[in-house]
Amino acid sequence: MSKVKIRMTEHHYESLFQHLFPGDNKEAVAIALCGRSASLDTEILLVHKLDLIPYNLCKRDHEFLGWPPTTLEVLLREAANKNLAILKIHCHPNENIDFSCVDDVSDRKVFESVYGWIDGDRPHASAIMLPNGHLFARTVLVNGKFCPVDSIEIVGNDIRFFNHSPNHSIIPAFAERHAQIFGDGTTTLLSRLRVAVVGCSGTGSPVIEQLVRLGIGELVLVDPDHIEERNLNRILGSSVEDARERRLKVEVIAEHIKKIGLGTRLYIFPTTLDHADALRAVASSDLVFGCMDSLSGRHRLSYLARYYILPYIDVGVKLEALEDGTINQVAGTVHYLKPDGLDFLDRGVFSAEDLEAEDLWIANPNEYLGRREQGYVRGVQVDRPAVISVNMFFASLAVTEMLARLHTFRMDNNEEFGAIRLSLSHFYMERERDSIAPDHLLRFIGRGDVEPLLGMPGIKV
Repeated sequence: MSKVKIRMTEHHYESLFQHLFPGDNKEAVAIALCGRSASLDTEILLVHKLDLIPYNLCKRDHEFLGWPPTTLEVLLREAANKNLAILKIHCHPNENIDFSCVDDVSDRKVFESVYGWIDGDRPHASAIMLPNGHLFARTVLVNGKFCPVDSIEIVGNDIRFFNHSPNHSIIPAFAERHAQIFGDGTTTLLSRLRVAVVGCSGTGSPVIEQLVRLGIGELVLVDPDHIEERNLNRILGSSVEDARERRLKVEVIAEHIKKIGLGTRLYIFPTTLDHADALRAVASSDLVFGCMDSLSGRHRLSYLARYYILPYIDVGVKLEALEDGTINQVAGTVHYLKPDGLDFLDRGVFSAEDLEAEDLWIANPNEYLGRREQGYVRGVQVDRPAVISVNMFFASLAVTEMLARLHTFRMDNNEEFGAIRLSLSHFYMERERDSIAPDHLLRFIGRGDVEPLLGMPGIKV
């Protein structure tokens, strides 16, 4: 059977905790409608909508919970119409760290009704929250059998995981120094993560190198381009021979990682996010790095992160030199985009007009040049300067941002670091606090696999 995981936003997690533990030491229950994601032997339930069952509709005690099945009917109808999964969550105020016999009877009864309403045998799930906030879950299959959910990921300003098996294993020698600062738990967590990197060149290559040497368990690499001689100044592990043979970047990097020999499992996609297989593989990851220059790619990745509740770290570098050789600007930005936070358009990183201009340049360069001369579209920078030391600097900042979200070591809360901007030429650093996304974007959270994917007809199946 495939691995099964659950993802939810920090906001949904906090709403659950407040509802399930009102302070009266009695059990309570909530139902989540979940989108689905399925790729690379991983099925993920993505909390899309949360329904907190009112206390007055339930019979509640510190070890018993009864609630009328009619409260489920409206939710089951919506789930059946939208192909959503059902996740039942209740609490154990007595801190019982396992499902009880009463829970077994209740879950089989509830999910018999669920499978009666919703066609197919894809799993639904039941979860328990403890007073300390810990979550654990199991799937309830169509035949009434239970199987543990592998992990539950909470995505917000911090990234938290509740794993079925404890975070204790033998730390390999190469990771011992990591464990000295981040601890055995975080070091083991890194070995369990699947991380996607979209764009494997200037900043993507050093991001990948660091992830491998940190001990990340699995990598999903997405890049459609071939190695050229101009890439040799910044892609680790690449050679002149690779450029002569025009080998795919993802293949060269994969070969380099295998030579390192630290056991990282690889999934490579020599394509863009316009292809469904690559998009679904990124969606199956626990976290994604965006290392692209293209505005449309970054825009699409921000939508993917929202639909699939993915923490998204974006790294961008800006190098400007004047014609006389004077350096005008050496700067970069690391953005952290959470599913219910602001996207690039709302942050003012680029505009809808910028996206339109880039799309026109890709689709019809001649028409783009004509319209630019007439002042109808903005200029698009096609070939950006690249310097390996600068790229590695900001790639390191991006990877450290991941560590700061997984293992909160900063003096200030992570909510203060929605974006970090740093200029090496003018030597200043500033940070920007994130905000909640507008309502028209929040409706996409956790929708998962829909047709067409991301609601965008241009994605190739």
